[in-house]
Amino acid sequence: MPLPETMFCAQQIKIPLELPDILKQFTKAAIRTQPYDVLQWAAAYFSALSKGEPLPVKERMEMPLATEKTDAGLTPGLLKVLHKQLSSKGMVTTADLREKWKHLGLPEEQLEAILQLDSFGEEVEWMKLLALGCSVLGGSLLSSMKQACEILTRDPEGGAARIPFETFSFLYSYLAGIDEEISETETKAFLQGIKEQADQHSGMVLIRHFLPYSFIFY
Repeated sequence: MPLPETMFCAQQIKIPLELPDILKQFTKAAIRTQPYDVLQWAAAYFSALSKGEPLPVKERMEMPLATEKTDAGLTPGLLKVLHKQLSSKGMVTTADLREKWKHLGLPEEQLEAILQLDSFGEEVEWMKLLALGCSVLGGSLLSSMKQACEILTRDPEGGAARIPFETFSFLYSYLAGIDEEISETETKAFLQGIKEQADQHSGMVLIRHFLPYSFIFY
């Protein structure tokens, strides 16, 4: 026999003081991030919120690079989310990486394809994974480095997108090493030229240092 429906008056219903703001921030985050699987992303959002971890939230809305609705893949914004969540660890287990990847609704086959580009074991050096992610987004080596600068920079959006030469050198050397068409001599010569320019900007690399015809002027 069903229980009788209980009626409450407005005075009996107590809404937690923090609830409206929590829901407001969650809604704004969902609109900005546009998750492919809202329920899965919401579970990850509130789990991170309760643990005080970086939230799986984009800094701004963006158009996905993929055109298929069922396979909307990695975007610069989502790669930046992953960087915020995983970079502090340095070395990341593939299990943790797969979990964060899944929370963002990204296709598993895309991650597997990225992992196959290097001989990773059960742990992955995050900056190498970031570099490979940038190569997926950029296509060419220099376009990949542009993506890396825009993701890693502390400059405001639309700024110079500067990153330390040491970081640039590590990422470029790693990706160049995977590209069998670029010799070690060519890599060293290129980085020497970049360093000379970076030394004139307090050791920081600007996008125009390696993409002089990108119509970006600082």
